[in-house]
Parts: sequence; structure tokens; C-alpha cells
Amino acid sequence: MGFDLRDESWIPVRLGGRSMRVGLRELLHRAHEIEDLELPVPPAASGLLRILAAITARVARNDEERLDDMDLAENVRKWRHARDRVLARRCFDASAVDAYLDREVPEGRFDLFGDRPFLQDPRLDKECLDAKGKPNSSGVNKLVFGRPTGVNGAVLFGHFMDTDPVPVSPAEAAWHLIAQLYYGPSGQCTPRRITSVRPGSGDAGPLRKTVSFHPWAPDLFTTLVLSVPVPGGSGAEPDEEDRCPWEMEELLNPLGPLPKVTWPGRLLTGRARHAVLLAPSADHATVTDAFVTWSTHAPAQAASDPYVILDPPKSGDGTRFPRPADGRRALWRDLDALLLKDHDGQSKRPYALENLPRALLPVLRVRAYGFDQDGQQRDSGWFEASTPPVLRWQQEVDERMALYVGQCRQAADEVGGMLEYAARLAWKLATDPGQEDAEKVRLDAKRPGPWRDRALAQYWPVAGLVFWGLVTPERCDTPPHQPFVDAALDALDSAIGAVRADVRTARARSRARRCIRAAIPRSAGR
Repeated sequence: MGFDLRDESWIPVRLGGRSMRVGLRELLHRAHEIEDLELPVPPAASGLLRILAAITARVARNDEERLDDMDLAENVRKWRHARDRVLARRCFDASAVDAYLDREVPEGRFDLFGDRPFLQDPRLDKECLDAKGKPNSSGVNKLVFGRPTGVNGAVLFGHFMDTDPVPVSPAEAAWHLIAQLYYGPSGQCTPRRITSVRPGSGDAGPLRKTVSFHPWAPDLFTTLVLSVPVPGGSGAEPDEEDRCPWEMEELLNPLGPLPKVTWPGRLLTGRARHAVLLAPSADHATVTDAFVTWSTHAPAQAASDPYVILDPPKSGDGTRFPRPADGRRALWRDLDALLLKDHDGQSKRPYALENLPRALLPVLRVRAYGFDQDGQQRDSGWFEASTPPVLRWQQEVDERMALYVGQCRQAADEVGGMLEYAARLAWKLATDPGQEDAEKVRLDAKRPGPWRDRALAQYWPVAGLVFWGLVTPERCDTPPHQPFVDAALDALDSAIGAVRADVRTARARSRARRCIRAAIPRSAGR
């Protein structure tokens, strides 16, 4: 008795206006009816979308054409036409779905607890051993993001202890298995002995500390078809040997070279740096333990994830890197990087947002999944957000609106930066008599005062409302700075308040307000 992900109900979705859970088969059979994914763990949803996109490339067909066909993939224009024909079907072919799940993939590969368990390494219970040669597991708390492990783990979503671990359902374990493979930490991990050496450290998951952006349609079928990246654009080329982990005949050799990153399977599902093995209860009703360790120490191969914004290094030279997730940064502040072909001449929008069918752009939103983490062990929090249907403003379609969106975002950031400086300046002037008449005030970065955080906490939510009020075709000739300046002035006044009604504070407030007004370009007037 296992837990077959093809038919067990483990993926939360919204269908017909109500929440329910489905297996892989029902999800694909009814994708055209499903309105949304509802996984409560955004990094798991982000990883699952990549897995589903890879499966979609295998099962999305029009007559004899498959989206992962190598000959078709050699010509991007022909591939896009084939994708349009798949979209015109408005649903997956149920027989193609069943053929893939039941015959093309070896039996048992979608079982969470089988001999070759889904996305797991069955060798770990014999390779992760303690000094006495007994299995040395990592614990279920190590598997589940948000639970503390050791002495430094952050408690995000409940109170748990290593001495009394709480089992999880197979469905929840599957979510966190996926999240670990894509967002797992670097550094110390459960040691794994393959030779006489017993290394106990590993590399970060391929998506760690990033935010992903996905084209989002009114139904899941269209979303999944559009999630299959156009071949050739992420540094991963089509290849007849392209395989997802559950399709491979042999397990990955932890000590050997990595297979080439190929399109679409290995690009989307084959770049994990962690190995995981779940340990179920005797009746397979829960997962009570887990092994979480390294899968390879070979250098990661060059390929760009198709769902991330690529920013240039601050020095201006070197390799672009995925824009990091920031739980304090609202999604609208990345909007221009999703619309402009070459954002600020430097950042590159996600490749998955390129070459979308123009007929669908008026209804397409963008879904973002982010995990605010450092590069090693610390997790701060995750988030999920969606835009309105904004992809109709992509630069190739509506350059005027795309550029204006960029101007509005830039104005908001410029004014926000000036507000931060002004709030620090006001605090310094109000509390340090020696600086009151100084022409150039020296600010201490380590002592910003309380007004900065108060002002920014009020400014950014209001700035979001201002932004969405500005970015309409009817207002795209409106100079954007003044509304943000007004919001910043209100935020500054609110932060300072009336707690200090003395002359020095009044002068500090006045000087800080002048700084904020200076953010308005002279050409726009004051």
C-alpha cells in the first residue's frame, strides 16, 4: 500500500467555485475546468508548476504533435503554431494523459512510498548512517519548511520540537518534498556516506531566495500550456535524451558529472541539489521521518530558469542573477520588469513571459511565488501574489503603456528613497542641537531613528494605490511624481506626529518636506 500521486487527492485546487483536492490524473483531465491552484505553501506551488509544465510538454498534443517533439522544437515559429493548436483544443486529451501516466512512465514512479519513490532517492536509508552504522535520519521537522530544527530554526507556522516531532499527511509531505528540492538550504546537512568520506554539507536549491513569475490564465489548462517555455531561450537545448527524474532509468550518480541541462524536462525538474527520502508510518497514513541530504557536489550547469527576472550585478559586469524575493516588496514594484523587453536596458524579464499568444494577452495575469530567504539556512517567509490582466501592456504590444508603467514605478522608488532620507534627516535635526544649522548633516546609518520605519510603513501601501490609479491608458500622459510626493509628505507628517511640538521639530519637519518635494523633476513643476 503506497500513496500514488496519480490518483490520490493531494493537490488543492479551486473548481466550480469550491476548494477540493485532486491527483495528477484528475488535475490534467479537468484542467480546463480548474480555476486555480490553492497550495498553502507557495514554494511548493512554484515547484509543482514546473513539474506540471514538464508533464504538460509530454501530454499536450494536437493530432500527432507533442509540445516536446524534438523536430518541432528546432523551429520556434512552428512550435508556437503547434502550441496555438493545442490551446484551440481547450483541454488535454484524456487518452494522452493516461498513456503518459500509466505506460510511458515506468510503473511505481509516481508512488510516494514505492521502491523508486517519486522525486526521492531510495538509497539514503543505507547511506545516511551514524558512527555505529545505523540509519541517521534528518527528522520530519527538517523536511517541513517553517518548523524549527536545531537551536537556530525559526518558528514560522507553529510550535514543534525535535524531541516530539508531529507527523504530516502524505499530501503535506509531498508539498514539502517539492519545496525542499527547489528551495532547500546550503551548508550543513545530514551526512551521506558513499565512499570512506562522509560529507555533511550541500549546496542551495536552484530557486533558493528567488521569486518566480508565471503567466496566469482564467483556467489551469491554458496556464499550464503557456507555462511550457518556448524551446531554446533558457540555455537548455532540446535533446532526445531529455528526461525528468521519474522518467530516468538509473538514479543520479552522486559522485559523477551532472547530465546536460536539456529542454524541457531537466531544465524544469532535474536541477535539484538535495536528495530526500520520506519515511512513512507502518500503515502509510502519515510521514513520520525523513532523510534530507545532498544529491551532488558537481558544479551547477549554466541555464536560466524561465520564470525569474534576471538582474545585472551591481558592478555592471558579470553574470545576471535571479531577482531575490523580498517579503516587504509589493508585486507592482516588479511590474515594469515583466512588461519591458529590456528593463532599464539591463534586467531581463522572465523568458516564460516571452512569445505569449497575443490573442490571450488581454486576460492574462501574472502569478508570483516568492520565498524570502538568505543563501544558506535562514527562512524569513513566503508569499503569493497576482497582478490584474497587465500583459496586454507588454512593450511589443503597447510600448506607450509599458514605458509609462516603468516611469510610475521609478517615480515611486525615487520618492520612497527620498522619504527614507528625509525621515532620518528630520530625526537627526530634531534630536541633535549641534546639527540644526548645519548645511550638510552627517547621518548615522546604524541609528536612523523611529520615524523612518513609520513613514515607510505608511508610504508603500498608499504608493501602491497611487500606482494602480495612475497606470491606466487614460492617464498615461500624467507626470507621475506629484501623487507619490503627496503620499510621502503625508507619511512623514504621520510618522513625526504631534509628540514633539517644539520649534526644533517644526524646523526639522520643514527641511525634510523640502527634501521630498525635490524629488519632483523640474520639468514637471513644483
